[in-house]
Amino acid sequence: MIKFIKAFCFICLLSAVSIAFSQEFKREKYNFNADWKLKTGDLKGAEKNNFNDNKWERITLPHAYNQNEAFKKDIENLTTGIVWYRKNFKLPQGISNKKVFLEFEGIRHAGEIYINGAKIGLHENGVMAFGLDISNYVKPFPFQNVVALRIDNDWKYREQSSNATYQWNDKNFNANYGGIPKNVFLHITDKLYQTLPLYSNLETTGTYIYASQINIANKSAVINAESQLKNEFSVSKTVTYQVELFDLDNKKIAEFSGNKTTIAPGETKTVKASQVINDLHFWSWGYGYLYTAKTILIVDGKEVDAVATKTGFRKTEFNNGEIVLNDRVIQMKGYAQRTSNEWPALGMSVPAWMSDFSNQLMVESNANLVRWMHVTPWKQDVESCDRVGLMQAMPAGDAEKDAKGNQWIQRVNLMRDAIIYNRNNPSIVFYECGNESISEVHMQEMKNLKDTYDPHGGRAIGSREMLDSNVAEYGGEMLYINKSARKPMWATEYSRDEGMRKYWDEYSPPFHKEGDGPLYRDKDASDYNHNQDRHAIEDVIRWNDYFVERPGTGKRVNSGGVNIIFSDSNTHHRGESNYRTSGEVDPMRIPKDGFFAHQVMWDGWVDIEKQRTHILGHWNYSDATIKNEYVVSSGEKVELFVNGKSKGFGKRSNTFLFTFENIPFEAGTLKAVSYDAQGKNLSEDKKITAGTPFAIKLTPHTNPNGFGADGSDVALVDVEVVDKNGQRCPTNNAMIHFTLTGNATWLGGIAQGPDNYILSKDLPVENGVNRIMIQSTPQSGAISISAQSNDLQLATITFNTRAVSVENGLSKQLPGKDLPSNLQRGPTPETASYSIKRTPVFISHATALANNDDAYKSYDDNELTEWTNDGKVSTGRIVYTLSAPSQINQCVVKFTGWRTKSYPIRILADGKEVFKGNTSQSLGYITLDLIPILAKEITIELTGINTEKDGFDKIVEVDPTKELDLYKDKMAAEAKGQLRIVEIEFYKKQDEE
Repeated sequence: MIKFIKAFCFICLLSAVSIAFSQEFKREKYNFNADWKLKTGDLKGAEKNNFNDNKWERITLPHAYNQNEAFKKDIENLTTGIVWYRKNFKLPQGISNKKVFLEFEGIRHAGEIYINGAKIGLHENGVMAFGLDISNYVKPFPFQNVVALRIDNDWKYREQSSNATYQWNDKNFNANYGGIPKNVFLHITDKLYQTLPLYSNLETTGTYIYASQINIANKSAVINAESQLKNEFSVSKTVTYQVELFDLDNKKIAEFSGNKTTIAPGETKTVKASQVINDLHFWSWGYGYLYTAKTILIVDGKEVDAVATKTGFRKTEFNNGEIVLNDRVIQMKGYAQRTSNEWPALGMSVPAWMSDFSNQLMVESNANLVRWMHVTPWKQDVESCDRVGLMQAMPAGDAEKDAKGNQWIQRVNLMRDAIIYNRNNPSIVFYECGNESISEVHMQEMKNLKDTYDPHGGRAIGSREMLDSNVAEYGGEMLYINKSARKPMWATEYSRDEGMRKYWDEYSPPFHKEGDGPLYRDKDASDYNHNQDRHAIEDVIRWNDYFVERPGTGKRVNSGGVNIIFSDSNTHHRGESNYRTSGEVDPMRIPKDGFFAHQVMWDGWVDIEKQRTHILGHWNYSDATIKNEYVVSSGEKVELFVNGKSKGFGKRSNTFLFTFENIPFEAGTLKAVSYDAQGKNLSEDKKITAGTPFAIKLTPHTNPNGFGADGSDVALVDVEVVDKNGQRCPTNNAMIHFTLTGNATWLGGIAQGPDNYILSKDLPVENGVNRIMIQSTPQSGAISISAQSNDLQLATITFNTRAVSVENGLSKQLPGKDLPSNLQRGPTPETASYSIKRTPVFISHATALANNDDAYKSYDDNELTEWTNDGKVSTGRIVYTLSAPSQINQCVVKFTGWRTKSYPIRILADGKEVFKGNTSQSLGYITLDLIPILAKEITIELTGINTEKDGFDKIVEVDPTKELDLYKDKMAAEAKGQLRIVEIEFYKKQDEE
């Protein structure tokens, strides 16, 4: 009997082994964020498996060890030093003799990585993702493996091999959330596999999916797939490379294969396949249509490896001074956003749905581009922009200048890694090589990287400035307006004003006087202590500079710009708070009035396509209040009504701003109606006086797939003070006390006060509203939040978190995997995005009384050249001969010293005066209206001496000594008889034959 039992057990064991080995192995990607521990300080032996970490803090990644200081402390005071992270994990059962990789989306700043006590890697750039092959260091189930990281986020960290610091480890703009603030993944593959797009450490490039021969009208393109393979078997393998394409509904729409390939032992090889696909949906602005390309390796008829790449297809062009998306010209309208994209008490380490929440708000403000500043965004934000339909400008890493030596090598390596990692993301349209001009040699080196690793991605590579570069594929200064008839020029940041959401105007609690606040570098800082109304008005004034030079206004055009910044940031600041308040939303993403102003001005690809009107502020004042009312509208004229009675039409300025002076407050309804030139009603907006504060209202925002009990998911809750009708009370600033029960951690919100109320359960609303956050724990269950305040009806809200499966430190629930795409704006329209506003008249040649050989430089489409006389009024004369006689009605000109210098000039058309006056200071170009006279020659001449005064002296650079325009002549301010022209253009009416 005993022999029989032993035999039976042996047969069962053989059977189990046979079943286990008959199951086909499938490549897996695991969420590796769960069950980490951290401890600050440099601890001896913390890399060893037997190290006692029982008293360490338990966390779920992503989690920066100092993230709860976000917005509590100034960027310069964020905690730095050494921190250790540890995690125990087991490989899945049955995994042996396979490849195992770790993928870190990034650490800050530098880390030494250990597996089971052995040091396996070092990563130091503090920005980009990197990979580690841990196959030979991990042991199979049921062994408890240990991964440990020693991370140093010192501001002055030096690269170990070169002793060089990193340019982008900078206290101005790169908030230092230290440790592991991004996601981590574990990959298990067979020994014949498609590599990961992780060049650092692994030196592999992964899979590349792109479209070619794109036909927008026919909705077709050739879809190409390329995968880098590695064979780590001891024998050759013959592989069939197969591609399956799935649409947004996960329906398979195509299947195609490449040629069979034999790959030798130890060999790395790239395989390819392509096919024409019809009925495509092209990715577009506000239309985040994505496909999944599944690339499969088949050996002897069996699938041995498969990689799913989510991507999108779109067509781009960069020429004639314009940017073209899917055959339609688009002017850049968006934000220069700090790459940290941070939130209070969480820093950058937010769940993927919150990245969508924030980035989609940019799209809702009608932005089409986000320019991440200085360093590459983390993959979560990159993928988020894919989903929401927001174009991106992706930097590598820099500061405010070019680099040399080891620091330049660091920048090149970072750009290489970033291109490889992000080249399948359709939202990336620009690669940025620097926040300042770089040398032509360096520009060529960066372009070579793009041409090597992303030759088919439809992206332009360039840098801030690079105005006369023959290599850069786009350019554009900071603050100023550039134009071009060749490569597109767009402003990499503009409108540096700041203003806190708390301050409506001087007539609303807390009655902040416009501009009041501390000095900045011992100078007036009123532009950084704005009220909301003034901040929004400045947004209008600054954008109008770009709007008037948009495509359709001539041969040389401007391709837009990005407003700095979208959300208030825990970075370099100039106003009264300890963080930057330039945002169009506050740190919790509650809109300021500037958000709605941009909605009005930006609702179109180039020209306005949807009419909007927005009244700045609110309509809740004391009975004696008389104030100016401001309306932002895309109409030709705007009429204001108070309780149905007209207050007349507003004074229009800067295209979009309408001012109504001295309007007495009268409780009820304030309404603005906009009209076209013929009096047709286009759009309207209204504000209604709220009643007495009555109750607190709570409104939740959670993950579309449910509030996950994983220790990292977050719920947002809007907190409003409302009247009996449920209308927000916009001048209420009541203190609210919160109570939290259940399996959640309190994160709170932000407001002006002690430590900015970070993590406090007592938080005031500002202008009647605020927002708080709670974070889940790894235990699911019910959560309740109550909010109460004196004399207000309290409110309570409840949540139930869903369980998240984690086994031995691994989860198959990947961050962001099932989040929906935003398709709200629909596919790219087939109509033209602009109409022609005026017709350029071209210059045949020019003659001047001084420096005649340089006269052509005043119209050579190069903003780094100029024509100037010799400093005498008598020689301040230049004559332009037109290509054909024309009735010129406008002269558009960029004078050197555009911020500071006013030129007294007159303009003659065939000897007849058509303009006389002093030119205004500007941030670039000015337009002079001329009396239209048929003429062949246009003469510009000085009528007196120049005057000097900076018209924008409150707009400052980070570097106060930086040259603000082309004043390279140190004696220019003393030369009172100069006439200096950077670029000049002439236009006639569009209807002139």
